[in-house]
Amino acid sequence: MSVLYESSISSLPRIARGKVRDIYAVGEDRMLIVTSDRLSAFDVIMGEPIPDKGRVLTAMADFWFARLAHVVPNHLTGVDPQSVVSGEAERAQVRGRAIVVKKLKPLPVEAVVRGYLIGSGWKDYQQSGAVCGIALPAGLQQAQQLPAPIFTPATKAEQGEHDENISFERMCGIVGGEIAAQVRAISLRLYSEAAEYAATRGIIIADTKFEFGLDAAGRLVLIDEILTADSSRFWPADEYKVGISPPSFDKQFVRDYLETLDWGKRPPAPPLPAEVIEKTAAKYREALTRLTGKTLAQEP
Repeated sequence: MSVLYESSISSLPRIARGKVRDIYAVGEDRMLIVTSDRLSAFDVIMGEPIPDKGRVLTAMADFWFARLAHVVPNHLTGVDPQSVVSGEAERAQVRGRAIVVKKLKPLPVEAVVRGYLIGSGWKDYQQSGAVCGIALPAGLQQAQQLPAPIFTPATKAEQGEHDENISFERMCGIVGGEIAAQVRAISLRLYSEAAEYAATRGIIIADTKFEFGLDAAGRLVLIDEILTADSSRFWPADEYKVGISPPSFDKQFVRDYLETLDWGKRPPAPPLPAEVIEKTAAKYREALTRLTGKTLAQEP
């Protein structure tokens, strides 16, 4: 099954449906997370799927979970998703695009790390000379590499709303100073190790976001997706220039197309042309191949 817009696993109770992922309960202590081919732009879910997107994101996250497992525990259980559903129709929906994870208590913040000045960070810097309260040197340009990566947390918004950048001090007030300090240190290490590896594959990781949960003993665990083209900004190193927004390996074609329309960036989403869908799918596949050296056809 190369395209899946919405999963329908009737053998398990569904507990959540996000912009991209459908989540089902597997007993009381585990969850099945199915990554669909839905795509959201400007926090609005598009009506058309992006072929193979869910499989690409799953393969990419699995690659990084394995590569960075020495830094922090993650939520993977190693259980085959096909073993927790019933019938071939359900197995086809989860094959290559789902994971079985531990059920944990998620922290209500996103751990954002920025290595380059782009996106909302660039807008913030232009207005205040700082990003999320972190003062930066004067005279930096758009897409310029920062002197050192910075940790800029955000609150999680409800579906359809925008996340809000917050200061580290406010994060401490939400989750506690000790947990906040651990999340910051771990996030910066994860980003630095990933960015160093990606550079050897010709990719710049401009920024990324991590999510964490707590287990029953109160220990931090890395959850959700990690370092995918949805949760990170990947730039091809050979096309990178300071002063402009570089091309990226994600939904750039969709965003660029939507910006040409007279659309208020609220549901319902306008239809996407076939060419935009195909180019976007190709970018996701290219990101996986560049980073891991694999294609989906080589995935088991």
